[in-house]
Amino acid sequence: MAVIASEGDSVTHVDKVALDRLRARLQAYMAKKGLRSTAQRRLIVDTFFSGAPHMTIEDLLTEVRAHDRGIGYATVYRTLKLLAECGVASERRFGDGLSRYELADDASAHHDHLICVSCGKIIEFEEPRIEALQEEIAAKYGFEVTWHKHEMYGVCLDCRDTKSAASGVS
Repeated sequence: MAVIASEGDSVTHVDKVALDRLRARLQAYMAKKGLRSTAQRRLIVDTFFSGAPHMTIEDLLTEVRAHDRGIGYATVYRTLKLLAECGVASERRFGDGLSRYELADDASAHHDHLICVSCGKIIEFEEPRIEALQEEIAAKYGFEVTWHKHEMYGVCLDCRDTKSAASGVS
């Protein structure tokens, strides 16, 4: 799945084949568990699939309530947990106490995150040199990596520019 995303810029591309694969995975999982596809659950799933990357439960709740005021927090929470259980969503925690969810797919390209500690912006990126270096280090120590995550925390360009402008520094 080609995923390129930046919450601040809302740039996202998820190809249709990957979305179809995720929907099929969800349907198979629900059938196996004997779960029904309710109108509320479909709205939550569709909103999550088309929404911003790294959605919190509250973000998703706000989005779905724009279409159906009757959907409660618990319904959104249970649906996101269902998506994570079946491998359609990944839960991420970026050190601010919130759980965020992003689309997941085993066939997707691995990506890493830059997290602004000032405004909370999360930027996804792919860098083959980082991946190669990690593999080289693991091989050097005879270590087989089964999974990893790479998160870098700092201050984004927008926040640095705002701080510079406020202090009169050019």
